[in-house]
Amino acid sequence: MASATSPSSAGTTEAVVVRFAGDSGDGMQLTGGQFTLSTALAGNDLATFPDFPAEIRAPQGTLFGVSAFQINFGSTAIETAGDAPDVLVAMNPAALKVNVAALKPGGLIIADTGEFTKRNLEKAKYDENPLENGSLAKWDLLAFDISALTLEAVKPFGLGNKEALRCKNMWTLGLALWMFDRPRDPIHDWLKAKFAKSPVLAEANIAALDAGHAYGETAELTGPLKQVHVEPVVSEPGLYRTITGAEAISLGLVAGAQLADLPMFFGGYPITPASAILHHLARLKEFNVQTFQAEDEIAAICAAIGASYAGQLGVTSSSGPGIALKGEAMGLAIMTELPLIIVNSQRGGPSTGLPTKTEQSDLYQAIYGRNGDAPLPVIAARSPGDAFDCAIEACRIAVQYMTPVMLLTDGYIANAAEPWKVPDPASYAPFPVKFLTEKNAKNADGTDELLPFARDEKGARPWIKPGTPGLMHRIGGIEKAQGTGHIDYSPANHQAMTDARKDKIDGVANSIPDQDVCLGNQSGKLVLVGWGSTFGPIHQAVRRARKNGLDVSHVHVRHVWPLPKNLGPLLKGFENVLVPEMNTGQFKTVLRDQYLVDAQPLTKTSGQPFAIAEIEDAIEKFFDDIPGNEGGEVAVNETQLPSPEAINP
Repeated sequence: MASATSPSSAGTTEAVVVRFAGDSGDGMQLTGGQFTLSTALAGNDLATFPDFPAEIRAPQGTLFGVSAFQINFGSTAIETAGDAPDVLVAMNPAALKVNVAALKPGGLIIADTGEFTKRNLEKAKYDENPLENGSLAKWDLLAFDISALTLEAVKPFGLGNKEALRCKNMWTLGLALWMFDRPRDPIHDWLKAKFAKSPVLAEANIAALDAGHAYGETAELTGPLKQVHVEPVVSEPGLYRTITGAEAISLGLVAGAQLADLPMFFGGYPITPASAILHHLARLKEFNVQTFQAEDEIAAICAAIGASYAGQLGVTSSSGPGIALKGEAMGLAIMTELPLIIVNSQRGGPSTGLPTKTEQSDLYQAIYGRNGDAPLPVIAARSPGDAFDCAIEACRIAVQYMTPVMLLTDGYIANAAEPWKVPDPASYAPFPVKFLTEKNAKNADGTDELLPFARDEKGARPWIKPGTPGLMHRIGGIEKAQGTGHIDYSPANHQAMTDARKDKIDGVANSIPDQDVCLGNQSGKLVLVGWGSTFGPIHQAVRRARKNGLDVSHVHVRHVWPLPKNLGPLLKGFENVLVPEMNTGQFKTVLRDQYLVDAQPLTKTSGQPFAIAEIEDAIEKFFDDIPGNEGGEVAVNETQLPSPEAINP
């Protein structure tokens, strides 16, 4: 996102993109997190993108050990973490090499010359020092020895050289706080709390922070470093906090369990990027939440199914490889018709793939990826804040329809942060669960009978707590007889039960909202259909295209299975459908299958989110490639569609 005023010149700007980059041991995620805190306290809208290596500790100074944190903040609505950074803080040569190509022309590089040694340059595959050979001429460059300045700042505290250099990130943060007119007091308080048991470390880090701030304040540089002020964004009154997707899901799951009036059991196994949900929920025990770190993925989901059988809200989470391992147990939950929440924080794949990078390539797995006809509802969150409401919706569907529900996020949503207006709990309608406590049918002779697989108006069977007097029944993975739940292999019964399970999931569409148009008209020449974390770049790209007079709209789908009842007619009101997604075209295929619309793919599988410019370019190419339609004024028909190769970035 372009800024109104370059950060390398003094003044006020509407929006700025800053990227902190360094070795994975340099504390870039912590630096970015604390800069995010100060930015939120300053009242700016923001979006962040943490980007770190998969290796637990890559060799220091290497290209594959670079960790980065990008933040886009401003006085206007911010939908994405930004395309090209305005400012790049590079703590070593590898960080510069990996990230400099993304910096916009005329942007500012702040580099630590103390790390540009011959050995580090060799590790970063530089033949000569880029700070000295003119190769960075198209950017403003501010290069000085941050390492030496940090050592000087913390010298009074008697730290060893290694410990002292760990304060570099705080020195850099202090400079950034000065540069963007941010207060230091909240960071002071945070450091004192973090190092409460080591006051010397707290004071050393505070000294480094203050020294970096003072450098910007007193250096009287005639070069590119100037102070920039970003006004607060105009916001609705209310209580706000920054929230990541993992935090929002955790809070949403707790809220959903409370609205269902159920205790919650979470069974999980550590896997990137899903592990943070277990970490957050483990701190929420006061809300009747029990967390369990299992020995493997299968044990985690089976424990959650057991909790649901016992009358709790069972929840499990993982990423693509772990979801694959959970597949058979998901089938068990579908066959036993028990409520269960499965959170899939998608990452790049297949196999181990790109553990710390983002992708949307598990959609087929979510909708179709189980043996047998085993349908379940699938919901996709579009942003960190939206994940809260999606988690509540997953809980509602699970308990009202007695079914597992999969909630899709991805690595970007899980780790990214944005300001979130804390909602009023009273604004959410409760959906309390009622367990069956007595037999629910009559025999021909008038005696009471239990039918554990009788169905209500939603197609859901009753939920029976084990040990309820008189309500003993069979349950397990073998096919059930209609109503009684007895074992029944007969062809007619299996057909009927398969149909009943499918009809129940299809019926979820009756209780979800009609699909809306996020931006644009209800019909027209072109609609971009998205799901999940592509919301921000699609929305901004469509907004820009509409300002340029192009007839394009944006539809974003939360309930990806079953789909909203009006989605088919809505899409058929547009002459062309373009589906941007971070996979090879999975949702495009679903839309083609369900509605026979000629949806075209716009795909990306680089492990990075879409840039606004990539989608904007695809929209422009779409119209430019249609003869006589350069201004978007001539009707588009199917035979004039550009090829997928023409619109893919």
